[in-house]
Amino acid sequence: MKLTATTVRTQTLPGGKSEAIFFDDDVPGFGLRLRERGSRTFVFQYKLGSKQRRMTLGKATPERVANIRKIIDKLDARVRLGEDPASDKADAKVKAAQTYGVTAAQFLETLRPRYRPRAHAEIDRHLTKHAKNLNELQVAKISQADIASILTTVAKNSGAVTANRVRTSLSTFFAWTMQQALAATNPVLGTAKNEERSRDRVLAPSELRLVWNALGDDDYGAIVKLLALTGQRENEIGSLQRSEIHEALIVLAPERTKNKRPHTVPLAPGALSIIEAREPQDADRDLVFGRGQGGFSGWSKSKERLDERIKKANGGKPIAHWTLHDLRRTFATYAGGGMEAHQLAKLPKHERELATGLGIQPHVIEAILNHVSGHKAGVAGIYQRSSYEREKRTALDLWASHLIAIVENRASNVTPLRREA
Repeated sequence: MKLTATTVRTQTLPGGKSEAIFFDDDVPGFGLRLRERGSRTFVFQYKLGSKQRRMTLGKATPERVANIRKIIDKLDARVRLGEDPASDKADAKVKAAQTYGVTAAQFLETLRPRYRPRAHAEIDRHLTKHAKNLNELQVAKISQADIASILTTVAKNSGAVTANRVRTSLSTFFAWTMQQALAATNPVLGTAKNEERSRDRVLAPSELRLVWNALGDDDYGAIVKLLALTGQRENEIGSLQRSEIHEALIVLAPERTKNKRPHTVPLAPGALSIIEAREPQDADRDLVFGRGQGGFSGWSKSKERLDERIKKANGGKPIAHWTLHDLRRTFATYAGGGMEAHQLAKLPKHERELATGLGIQPHVIEAILNHVSGHKAGVAGIYQRSSYEREKRTALDLWASHLIAIVENRASNVTPLRREA
């Protein structure tokens, strides 16, 4: 039979058959497949070694016959060179289905067992929110230009630092796709990294007062107050466990700290009372904050609501951009030498007194923050193993009293410590 526009249109199944293939007499392997429910498709059948291979070439219509003959000529030439067109087509179909959106979801699942919930949520936000415009693209075909466009948009809308974090998450993702043979290259390589400047934001007394007094009587409010009182990191307080509290002391194991070193945090009476006021939601649940298996998780939404309350309390004017981590820097600044002279000069007189430092020694502040730098770095860190428990407790008690004076807008009765000559 010669497959022509006419035969393709008129050929029918033999009686009693549910499927049949009719091959062309002139072009080897060129076939018309008919099925009992009316399906008509072109096929190409060929032999590769001892195996018969067959691939479908789409819907069979009279107007496609001439073009399909040309396609089969090219496929037959590839077979003669030892290639396997059917396998290549199957691979292409798999790759077409492997879009960025699908693959990113698979990658995030591989990270879940190895990352803390908040860290995992951050990477999730980078890959699924900031890079969502990549969702429908095939992973193997995403270009450096595609990535550069994403990073430019993120930098414009969310800032240079966030763009750099998104860039890191994307680079890690594409390195994984290469390991999984889903992509040949990492398109993030070669894209520009934004210059970062270390944050130096320190909240003025009036800002601390607005923040503190706008906090609600909920988990988030308690966490933020504890961050202000102790200078600790968000995850250390947000995932605080009752078993980590020993009388008036938080004891953190190495796996709970950023630098993987054990850490103790003395609690001033006010800080301890905040923790004790949080009623356990489940007798078997050790975590102080949050619900279910993990610690507190509603950071972004809670911060947005807090900023709205601050704005309302401030006559409709928000305070300058600030983050929870700024509370840590604010503590270190007030505990030490206080705000810098040019910052103090901008404050009303009674605020200047509140923003003057408490004179706590730098090595004690570093011990409270669990920093391995300055006094605790290098040779000094090797030989000086003191945890300064007494000094830390004195310092945090002084800071708690001073902070309460700030938020109550009254003079502080804390006498700054005198530095040793």
